[in-house]
Amino acid sequence: MSFDRRALLAALAAAPLVAQASRARADAPTQGRLVEHPQMASAFVQPRDVTVWLPPGYDASDRHYPVLYMHDGQNLFDASRAPYGAEWGVDEHVARLSANGQIRTPIVVGIGNTDLRLREYIPANLIAALPDDMRADVQAIYGGEPLSDGYLRFIVRELKPFIDRTYRTNPGRVDTAIMGSSMGGLISMYALMRYPLTFGGAACVSTHWPIRIEQLTDPAALAAWRDRLTEAWTGVIKADLPPKGGHFLYFDRGDESTDAFYAEFQSRIDATIRGEGWTPDRFRSLVFPGAEHNEKSWNQRLDVPLVFLLPTQ
Repeated sequence: MSFDRRALLAALAAAPLVAQASRARADAPTQGRLVEHPQMASAFVQPRDVTVWLPPGYDASDRHYPVLYMHDGQNLFDASRAPYGAEWGVDEHVARLSANGQIRTPIVVGIGNTDLRLREYIPANLIAALPDDMRADVQAIYGGEPLSDGYLRFIVRELKPFIDRTYRTNPGRVDTAIMGSSMGGLISMYALMRYPLTFGGAACVSTHWPIRIEQLTDPAALAAWRDRLTEAWTGVIKADLPPKGGHFLYFDRGDESTDAFYAEFQSRIDATIRGEGWTPDRFRSLVFPGAEHNEKSWNQRLDVPLVFLLPTQ
């Protein structure tokens, strides 16, 4: 049976897909309060919805909070808005962990994705580091040249100042973190590299390192392609990650569905970061046996990156 291999690869890279269909909104999150900022304008990217979750007790106090920025905002709080009908359950996780004293309670900012998601989430420095013959191939997977620098400028220069003006935040680096899954994992890592004075931590869940589905039947060709790409990208990560000791960086993956293809990439990235002196209290890379590449799996393990990114001490 014939199939479009490049289209298949692009489909895998796209998960979770952009939510374009209109869906009914749940009345309220389980705990806390949601504030919608629809179609927020930007000088750097096209407009997008932003959803802010305020934790229980926010309205009854004058307390200031750390802030967690999260990508793919459609998937975070409300299953009725999520393209696959499953959410991360961020409000439930954060409220429970906070009530138990396991994390510093954050405001959570969900940044909606758009039809340019892939180009906004692929790190420009990783693409620039590829050999010429690979660069065109990888860019084709994602639909064109990266738009990630503009997307991060939107977050750092426009969205974060708006959030800090509008809500009671602790705006410093140690109280500002960023998290995403799949391609959102890549852009979270890139945010930490590009703006280490803004973000104190990044969680990269089921990070989507490029894979070549069309070569899976040829192990030697796949290995050669993977080695060249990984060599280029480990060099960038070694050069651009902030120095050890001042930031938190978290990776994880499952071993089922799309996540099953990440092991070789992730292990080499991990070795590079550890080789730069990052220790377990600041860097963690975990494998969750049986976990797949979807919101249900990310919901099930969300406690782990939250506790790591927002420690109480």
